[in-house]
Amino acid sequence: MVDRQHWEQWQRSWDRQQEWYLPDREERFRVMLDVVEAVTGPEPRVLDLACGTGSITERLFARLPGAVSVGVDQDPALMTIARGVLGDDRRFTLMTADLKDPEWARALPPGSFDAVVTATALHWLPTDDLVRLYGDLAGLVRPGGVFLNADHTPEASIPLLSAADAALRHRRQERETAEGVLDWEGWWIAAAADPLLAEQVAARNAMYGSHADGASHPADWHTGRLVEAGFREAGVAWRSVSDALVAAVR
Repeated sequence: MVDRQHWEQWQRSWDRQQEWYLPDREERFRVMLDVVEAVTGPEPRVLDLACGTGSITERLFARLPGAVSVGVDQDPALMTIARGVLGDDRRFTLMTADLKDPEWARALPPGSFDAVVTATALHWLPTDDLVRLYGDLAGLVRPGGVFLNADHTPEASIPLLSAADAALRHRRQERETAEGVLDWEGWWIAAAADPLLAEQVAARNAMYGSHADGASHPADWHTGRLVEAGFREAGVAWRSVSDALVAAVR
């Protein structure tokens, strides 16, 4: 039996790789959970959408021990890590579903959710799939519940700020790379070299191929589409130059 510490090390490694791209990652998670607690109380039923290694759920349980979480993803490697870290926790249920499939929600256990959370994931979806997904989520979040999406939200109206922010990010990444921090490609190469993950990484590569991004949209595009999908209101709970945390109340 694999020691849980093995998977926790991979979880920490994933977090560090993600922070190479998003140095304010913990701050956006903190604000996300602030909103979850403020809107839903201390014991929410949460859907962790495109949950990956379970980073948000891990922080949710630390913040709100009375919460329960249903994690949804289809990446076999990341789900293996999530299962290794959280699989023994009765508050957590891990489901496999493809968000591009219009029937994806059939995989979920019955009942509505107090909150749906996701981070740096939905930009993988083509625009049509994302719009359809927002409609799906309006049917899954209970009235008065909340949806939270932290993702890339480029703003065409601020090219100078965006260029300065990108230059600063690249300088920081160069320093951290010299210190041995892995980027996306390097992390996956390391994961493929672990005998306990190699098969899952190969399956992931066969599933996704080159896995090109979908379309990134500004924050007001997301808030507009969420209201159109059936949420009562939507706004920005946190933002940086290039990213935002969009919140929508059902």
